[in-house]
Formats: sequence, C-alpha cells, structure tokens
Amino acid sequence: MSKNLVDTSTIRGWGADANSDNDPTFPIRHRESLETRGLTWPRPAQQNSDIEILQSIEHNRRPAVIGTSTPPSGISGMIRRYAFRRSESDWLHWLLLMGADRMNVVEGVIEDLGKGHVPNIPAEMGARAEWKHNKKGLVTKVAVVAGLTTATILVFRARRFKDQAKPGNADMLALSAPETFS
Repeated sequence: MSKNLVDTSTIRGWGADANSDNDPTFPIRHRESLETRGLTWPRPAQQNSDIEILQSIEHNRRPAVIGTSTPPSGISGMIRRYAFRRSESDWLHWLLLMGADRMNVVEGVIEDLGKGHVPNIPAEMGARAEWKHNKKGLVTKVAVVAGLTTATILVFRARRFKDQAKPGNADMLALSAPETFS
C-alpha cells in the first residue's frame, strides 16, 4: 500500500458534494425547515382506532393509516407497553419486544388449552418443512432438547434423593422404600 499523497483534483467526481450550494441531498437533509416538510401531496385524514396502538417515543404523530394484527393484551401486552417507553435505539427495547412475542406464544397455547383445543405444536413450528429441507438441523434440535430435558430430570431427581437421604428424613426413606414380605 502506498503512503504517497494523492492529488484529489485529478480524481473525477471527487468532492462533488463539497459545495453546500450544489448539494444534491439538500432537499432530503433539510426537510424539517420547509413548510411542506417534503410532502408534495395533502396529508390524508388521521384514521381513528378503537384499539390500543403502541407508538414509538421517537415519533410525534402516527401515520395516517394504522392497525395491528394483535392488540397488546395480557402479560405480553404489559411487556410491549414497557418496551415502547424506551427508545428504539436502546437494545432493551428490542429484547423486550422479542420476549413479548415469545410470551404471546405461551399465552396462545394456554388460551387454546383453556378452550379445550390441544395445539399441534410441532406442526405449528414447521417440523414437517424442517424435516423435508433441513433434516440434520431438526435432528440436532431434537437431540439438544432431549438432552436438556433428560439432564433437568436427572438433576431434580438427584436433588430430591439427596434431600431424602439426610439424617432427619429417615422416616421418608422408610416410606419410599419398597416393602419386602417374608
């Protein structure tokens, strides 16, 4: 790599935006000072909403047309409301929204079970498509979930057995031990 200085006047197009009077991005950069704010059409009337619409703190007004497929409700709605009190540039805002999405899934499963409908979770998660297009990934996921489930069960059983084996729990051991008949 050369450390020699380059004469930029010999490079075609270099410094094209250096002259602020000939700045091609001027209308885009400085719209807020203009009366029309860059609009070349009349703003449509604001749509009325009968449901709660969450709005970023960075915007002073809603767009003319608004809507939501899932109005905030339950625990996920509380998480979303809290997230929208934070700036969009804050990573916690986005983490809270992702967490609210996951909580909404759990709430949906609980709602389905409450209505007497047992959801087919593998089908809803796309297990058939995953098996068709990504067998190795699906097998890996199933193995990881099975391993974590087995490890969790073993830890809880070991902890319960350890609690029962304490000296003060001799009567618990006698109750849990199988009886032998002679």
